[in-house]
Amino acid sequence: MCYAKCVSTSVFDSSFFASNRERLRQLFTGTAPIVIPGSGLMQRASDEPFPFYQDRNFWYLTGIDEPGIILVMDKGKEYLIVPPREIVREQFDGSIDFDELSRISGVQTVLFEKEGWKQLEARLKKVQHVATLAANPRFIDFLGMYTNPARADLIQRLKQANESLELLDLRTHLSRMRMIKQEPELAAIQRAIDITIEGIKEVTRPKQLAKYAYEYEVEADLTRAFRRRGALGHSFSPVIAGGERTCTMHHVRNDAPLASGELLILDVGAQVDYYAADLARTVVLGGQPTRRQEQVYAAVQEAQAFALSVLKPGVQLRDYEKQVEEFIGEKLRELGLIKSIDRDSVRHYFPHATSHFLGLDTHDAGDYDHPLEPGVVLAVEPGIYIPQESLGIRVEDNVLITAEGNTVLSSRLPQTLAG
Repeated sequence: MCYAKCVSTSVFDSSFFASNRERLRQLFTGTAPIVIPGSGLMQRASDEPFPFYQDRNFWYLTGIDEPGIILVMDKGKEYLIVPPREIVREQFDGSIDFDELSRISGVQTVLFEKEGWKQLEARLKKVQHVATLAANPRFIDFLGMYTNPARADLIQRLKQANESLELLDLRTHLSRMRMIKQEPELAAIQRAIDITIEGIKEVTRPKQLAKYAYEYEVEADLTRAFRRRGALGHSFSPVIAGGERTCTMHHVRNDAPLASGELLILDVGAQVDYYAADLARTVVLGGQPTRRQEQVYAAVQEAQAFALSVLKPGVQLRDYEKQVEEFIGEKLRELGLIKSIDRDSVRHYFPHATSHFLGLDTHDAGDYDHPLEPGVVLAVEPGIYIPQESLGIRVEDNVLITAEGNTVLSSRLPQTLAG
């Protein structure tokens, strides 16, 4: 039985996922069973789910991109628990091939839910602890969004099996693991970056850029450019923002008209083998940039150059962010936007962080209090946004921390304000 999407990727095989599971065992060191849930489907319409997006920790350990499956690792044994599927749903969505799940993940034992939970519950009744991933709040206030309930549902069921169980949270272990990229991961990220670069170059050629009347036309051409080069699609909702919308960090409606002389921010990334690129460029639509646009653009470029000069092994991102904030404060003062450099004044024109981890998620797992090490991949994206001037500029590149400092993985994408 097999879901239609149940396929392996071109870069990763079962040895990658088996190695990750072994590394987790070594990091955890405890004897408690490890139980990791995949995500579940989420309702989009009355009888239709949103496109499925697997919990990236579960994928990292199994390579399986199917909903509702649970990974159990216990005393050197491991098995997958697969939920039942109604016959009608199998006719529409396909069925599950246990052999294929084993081939992808390297987990040899695959059990249906009834048998799998019978085995797991028998074990849970004999232990005091179980290691899993702590559930996120049902609703994240500052993001204004509901979360996938799969982790919370699993925890509830674990407690039903043994109400005295104490849960051990594996999120820090997996964040540390995912923070340092392995060679197959770096290859996938680089390919995603290369495809993104080619897509951005294609849509920002002056003759091509002049043809666009609406933001969605740029998005459509980028989607085509990514897919025909082998990407799965966009790694996140693309930002195609013109004019005053350049001051909205996550303008993703991409439905407004474009006008000559305005700025256009492209903040986009292709997804390859589930790994993300995340690049941004700002260009002027038609003609030459104004003196003010050039001044602000130069300030953002200088801020990025400063950020890159700081990034190296041993740096803590929280300290780094403070240094970049101070540097951008100086630039804002030179631009006549602020008089004194204080956090509130700077954040009015630079409201987001300079860097985030990049990998399976665009804002990837990682420990912001842990010093950087070789193998970390970061996005570096300073920006300056001046709402009263309808002028926003962001430049973003993807960077690998190396033993010597850092390497800009997206250096082939030119930085130029003119299209």
